[in-house]
Amino acid sequence: MSVREEFDEWATSGRDKGMEERHWHTAKHVLARMPVEAGDFVLDLGCGSGYAGRALRETADAGRVYGLDGAPKMARNARSYTDDSNVGFVIGDFGSLPFADDSLDHVFSMEAFYYAADPVETLREIRRVLAPGGTFYCAVNFYEENVHSHEWQEFIEVEMTRWSRAEYREAFREAGLYVAEQDNVPDRETEIPPASEFPTEEWDSRDAMVERYRTFGTLLTVGVAP
Repeated sequence: MSVREEFDEWATSGRDKGMEERHWHTAKHVLARMPVEAGDFVLDLGCGSGYAGRALRETADAGRVYGLDGAPKMARNARSYTDDSNVGFVIGDFGSLPFADDSLDHVFSMEAFYYAADPVETLREIRRVLAPGGTFYCAVNFYEENVHSHEWQEFIEVEMTRWSRAEYREAFREAGLYVAEQDNVPDRETEIPPASEFPTEEWDSRDAMVERYRTFGTLLTVGVAP
């Protein structure tokens, strides 16, 4: 199954809103760290329901936000969730971004980058479209150190790239991006029951659940275009 087919199904079944709710726990902290200024042009790569673009318009007064998704139904849903004329949505491929060289100030991606057919090429494309000093905020929960995420591939037919922290840094640098920072953004909103309630249907121990949400959380890698 292609990315388009997989996520068109998700959009049709309403799972786009479910992703928004789950991702917002850490995405909002990542968005708050982005140095977006009034009038900046921003790309939300793998935009899903478009929540990130809406947030950047409301809180940072971004000049223009583009949400790009590979699934037409996902992009159409996102369009229906806002009437802001400065938020636009396009259907596109991560490996061939429909933007001119040096035309964007920032790129954001939450839980989408690892769906790229060729993540190295995607990074080169991001480097191409970013203006000098522009930033790429790449947030993922599916990565090598987060052992609790490894089984996710079993539940989705699209091939996912599972890089380590070091592999993210190396790939960013090879694509021509400086790595400004890399850290873990904890999810402090997911409720974790007391130890006496474990094991649960999903977790063998409370320690494992704490590690997943509070320690590993979301891996954030920030690249800057020279």
